[in-house]
Amino acid sequence: MWLSKKASKARVREAENARRNRQEIIKARSIGQISRRDLLKWGLISAGGALAWKHGLNPFVRSAYASIPTGSPLSPLFGQLPFTQPMPRADLLPRYTDPFNRQWWFGKPVPQAEANVTQQLLDPALPGVNPGETGPIEGRPPGPIWAHQRWNEFLPVIAIEATQEGAKVNNSYDPGVTSMHNSGINAANPIRPAFHPHPNFPDQAPNTFWTFNGTLPPKLALARYGEPILFRHHNRLPANIAHNNGFGRHTISTHEHNGHHGAENDGFTGAYFFPNQYYDYHWPIVLGGHFSENTAATDPRAGAPDGSGGINKVPGDWRETMSSHWFHDHMFEHTAENVYKGNAALFNIYSALDRGNEAIDDDVNLRLPSGTGKDWGNLEYDVNLMLADKAWDQDGQMVFDIFDRDGFLGDVITVNLVWKPFFQVERRKYRFRILNGSVARFYKLSLSDGKPFTIIGNDGNLLPAPVVVTKTDHIGVAERLDIVIDFTQWNVNDRIYFVNLAEHEDGREVANNLSLSAALSGSSIDPGVGKFLEFHIVREPSQPDLSQVPDVLIPNPDLSAIPVAREREFEFGRGADQPSNDPVTASEGEWGIRSRTPQDSGDMLAANFGRIDAMPAFGTREIWHLKNGGGGWDHPIHIHFEEGQILKRDGSLSNVPAWERGRKDVYRLRPGGDVTITMQFRDWGGMFMEHCHNTTHEDHAMLMRWEINDGGAPFLRPLPTPIPRPQGVVFQNPTILPGA
Repeated sequence: MWLSKKASKARVREAENARRNRQEIIKARSIGQISRRDLLKWGLISAGGALAWKHGLNPFVRSAYASIPTGSPLSPLFGQLPFTQPMPRADLLPRYTDPFNRQWWFGKPVPQAEANVTQQLLDPALPGVNPGETGPIEGRPPGPIWAHQRWNEFLPVIAIEATQEGAKVNNSYDPGVTSMHNSGINAANPIRPAFHPHPNFPDQAPNTFWTFNGTLPPKLALARYGEPILFRHHNRLPANIAHNNGFGRHTISTHEHNGHHGAENDGFTGAYFFPNQYYDYHWPIVLGGHFSENTAATDPRAGAPDGSGGINKVPGDWRETMSSHWFHDHMFEHTAENVYKGNAALFNIYSALDRGNEAIDDDVNLRLPSGTGKDWGNLEYDVNLMLADKAWDQDGQMVFDIFDRDGFLGDVITVNLVWKPFFQVERRKYRFRILNGSVARFYKLSLSDGKPFTIIGNDGNLLPAPVVVTKTDHIGVAERLDIVIDFTQWNVNDRIYFVNLAEHEDGREVANNLSLSAALSGSSIDPGVGKFLEFHIVREPSQPDLSQVPDVLIPNPDLSAIPVAREREFEFGRGADQPSNDPVTASEGEWGIRSRTPQDSGDMLAANFGRIDAMPAFGTREIWHLKNGGGGWDHPIHIHFEEGQILKRDGSLSNVPAWERGRKDVYRLRPGGDVTITMQFRDWGGMFMEHCHNTTHEDHAMLMRWEINDGGAPFLRPLPTPIPRPQGVVFQNPTILPGA
């Protein structure tokens, strides 16, 4: 995938020229000026989606002037060395109280149940807009079908507001901790939009990097159960679709991964909104089973911190408590580009069990590493890590190759969007909430000396019991892993490192699981292998370590008494057909999903958000079989809305490792493998998605729509498909797969 570090200057120039020669083609594809069919007709891609092997266009082509294989140029480091910059803690998004009596940004009105269709003058630079035309200020589809479900029952008490905009200097950084717990970073100092603070490292241009509020580091939202949130997301990206520095789409749809709420707040791939619009997302923050279990809210384990050391009890099943979420863009056919450009943020949810205070001993609080200064949400020893591989050109600007349909891989590993940083720690226990925020890369983590650490959570959920390991399994894109490292295993002034053992040759799968010594040797063909984060133990604990890792965390719900209403099989593979010619809802990619039903053995179909592939009934439980249709690739499959439990891997429960035995929302299939899961469908309704979270596969076009069919108003079945336009959303009737 990359040139050797020993490549000659001539080969680097040749590969860089090939990259530049196709930038105009990449840009035209990214803004919809040309299609996959055009590229096939011109002979620039193969039927499988790969970039044609043309000298001067493809940097992987064997040089006409040399006899060695080639690859992409490595990202320049501008004279800087690894582990010479501190890792910034995530930047807290402010929590505003009283959403109905505050001044919202840009003079916008207070939130309401249905979309606000107040008209505004449209920018004629928007696609399909003529001078003088108007459109709604809110991009949410209008009317009762897309109104916030149970709005009056869960009126928001907290407002969080953010923009999506081009890169700029951060002059209001709030890490939520003092500089002592942020590797000495002074939060009052401006933070440039660069992967390293040294002046030699260029800032990312405003149209290259599109982040929350336009700034670094990644944002972090805090929530607690029973405290409904209104997240208002303003699209402040360029109105001109071509102002994207070659990749990314200026329309966005924000998915709270894996939020338990109505579909209108899920970030449906076809419910995107345009520049100068906003979208109000209503996150009620409730436990699963809110309307059917513990409805009198008598169990203290189902609850949230009350702000004074006690518990506010809430309805629902305490075993469905979630902790580590994130939110990101889900724009149809452009998720990979937009997330890569910076549309990704972190989200911690606090509860009676996981309250973020390690001192409160009430026989409910698990007292995981966090801190003690506040009733809840202490971050001193509870650290969010976003891992993402990037690549940039000789000018230091991020690049992305949409021709690489197996999965884009960068050569530089970033942590919280900075390159190979250090993080100062005390000699005590720390919790790390790790997110794989890459496009296609898998990670397999170890500490540099092979000492153990403890896995306590997988995806959004704490495990039934902790698991002590010396290395992780593969961490797929969008998977989260909560771990605890006990730094009393080392001495003050010691330095240890996180090491990636997963070697890629392309974006399809991990090619080799390296030994620790091989990963540290520097001999891997994959620049993403090896050390990527330094831990520097700088002092003894500044306060007593009151945290613990209990032998029992959160057990799984027992679903054995709930009858199975139906079993379904979904196969994920290549060579998909697209029976629809709809220019808006139908994707033209080569990846796809086969939905097998009793009525239909199923074709491998490319994505179409206007087609319903499955309609489980409200209030039921189903078993879904997720099958990898080939042995040459891996797929991390994400099912929106509801966590599941893995019943079997490759036909047997014994193949399910301990770290996968909690509730999950991303299921790594493994090459040629399959996973059997069970899920419930309750509390909320609407249209959701299932897709590969290798977002290159998702965009081309391994995604399907499914709906919870409850048959009740206003959820007329089937739900009409939204077709967004700057002038306002229109609707069209969906198609339904036979037997859905």
